Amino acid sequence: MREFVIGVNDAGQRLDRWLDKTLPLLPAPLAQKYIRLKRVKVNGKGAKRDVRLQKGDVLQLYINDEFFDRPTPENAFLSVFKPQLDILYEDEQIMLLNKRPGMVVHPDDRERVNTLITHIQAYLYQKKEWSPYLEHSFAPALCNRIDRNTGGIVIAAKTAEALRVMNQKIRDRELRKLYLCVAYGVMEPRNGQLKGYILKDEDKARVKVYGHPVPGGKTAVTQYRTLEVRGGLSLVECDLITGRTHQIRAQFAAAGHPLLGDGKYGRERNGKGFDRKFQALYSYKLRFAFTTDGGCLEHLNGREWTVEEVDFVDEYFPEE
Repeated sequence: MREFVIGVNDAGQRLDRWLDKTLPLLPAPLAQKYIRLKRVKVNGKGAKRDVRLQKGDVLQLYINDEFFDRPTPENAFLSVFKPQLDILYEDEQIMLLNKRPGMVVHPDDRERVNTLITHIQAYLYQKKEWSPYLEHSFAPALCNRIDRNTGGIVIAAKTAEALRVMNQKIRDRELRKLYLCVAYGVMEPRNGQLKGYILKDEDKARVKVYGHPVPGGKTAVTQYRTLEVRGGLSLVECDLITGRTHQIRAQFAAAGHPLLGDGKYGRERNGKGFDRKFQALYSYKLRFAFTTDGGCLEHLNGREWTVEEVDFVDEYFPEE
């Protein structure tokens, strides 16, 4: 227990505002909970969060010691890191973010700091919606991943319940994710389905597509629709029926129509005349289509989000 006496400079403040300034490491939702549980007492009694403090009031805080700590290198980093996020939607449970090509979602051997999850955690820490200093605390987590050089919508869970529900919805295919891509040549037929078997080579960090079942191979199905053809390139919308590693990139390459800018699955000659660092692939639309109860995420059912500006669409298929 820590005790504080309100001085003249703190008099007149609301209890919750004073607590926010005095314990900057204490997440706001937890502070509100402690007030409700009367672990924050004013003159020996529980008080409401909006009570105005008076000079001479004695506050007794029955709050864990770590929230009184001085800044450490870790929490200082979370405080000063400048999160850069393109937030499409946010509520108390989840965030929908537009990840730009070139950013990795999780730390890896090449990048430890400038990752999507780091930006998210710093953002929520600075909003006082999350703190890593709670024992056994939940850490904000991503529900889906997108390759470093692919852009698109990523779902982040802000609570353990949201993570559990969203992961189940993804497993049960109650979310629909649509991609835009630019492929070389003209798809025949222009609208159709690519179906095969994908086998992953962990050592080479790539996959191979087979037209027949193979040991260890997984079925891969992609519905596609050609939206426009121009200059030897096709703008295609893809609907992933299955979600395999590098599915769209590998299947289009296997069909003879590799994606523009794809250095892993494309052919070297295809890059001539175009200056692209990343494959022209974007997860641009997300639709929630729950067939079972959505729990804490039921309010999302039937809603849809779209990334309105995709760089390669504007560059290679500008409106005329």
